[in-house]
Order: sequence, then structure tokens, then C-alpha cells
Amino acid sequence: MDLDNAMKISAAGMRAQGTRLRVIAENLANANSTAATPDSLPYRRKTVSFANELDRSLGLDTVRVKRVGLDNGDFQRRFEPGHPAADPQGYVLYPNVNSLIETMDMREAQRSYESNASVIEASKMMLMRTLDILRQ
Repeated sequence: MDLDNAMKISAAGMRAQGTRLRVIAENLANANSTAATPDSLPYRRKTVSFANELDRSLGLDTVRVKRVGLDNGDFQRRFEPGHPAADPQGYVLYPNVNSLIETMDMREAQRSYESNASVIEASKMMLMRTLDILRQ
């Protein structure tokens, strides 16, 4: 049934966006962490890549998380000579996480998740109405 397929496709989207939200939460939680020593590196921002995947049972493409990778952007450098992780020049490396970008990504993932949940809810209501009609 097509409504069943719509719900399965939306569920795949919800799983993918749920993973994206988890990664964003991890990035935000580590946004101000530093390395423990001057010669080690701080937390590196993670990114999520999506891909189409053929679901053979449905005969349709669904979305899946292709991989969770690392952002190779530059770390932030702050002058904090008294910090235990400061280099000989007094600079401390901070993660390459921009909280504003993470917050915008989080809102986008949240809206996508909610859209998929709405499709599931609408499909469920349509199935229930169809059953009600068939009972009469």
C-alpha cells in the first residue's frame, strides 16, 4: 500500500535527522573544550553526510546516513598564557565549532524531522479513515 511506503520513507528520514541531531548536540557540548596538554588537539567538529539508498522491499529510494566525518577546518586560537594547554607563545587551541552554525543546522534538522513526523501522522489518519469507510 502506498501509504505504508510513505510512512517507511518518512521513518528513514526521521532516523537520518535523529543521527544528525545527535552529532550536532555532541558538537555543541564540546564547543568550548580544550586539549589537556599543549601538544594535543582539541575536539574536532563532526559532520553528517546523507545518501540515497534503494530499499528493495519498497522499490524506492530512502535516505540514510552515509557517514559521520570530521571537519578539517582550522581550530580557533585564543591568547590565554595561564591555561594548562597553552603553547609556548601563550595560545590555546579551541574546537572548530561555531555555535551559531550548529544552532542553524539543528533548527533545519528539527524541521525536517517534524516534517517527516507530519507525513507519518497524515498517512496514519488516512489509513484510519479508509478503514472506517470500509467498515460501513
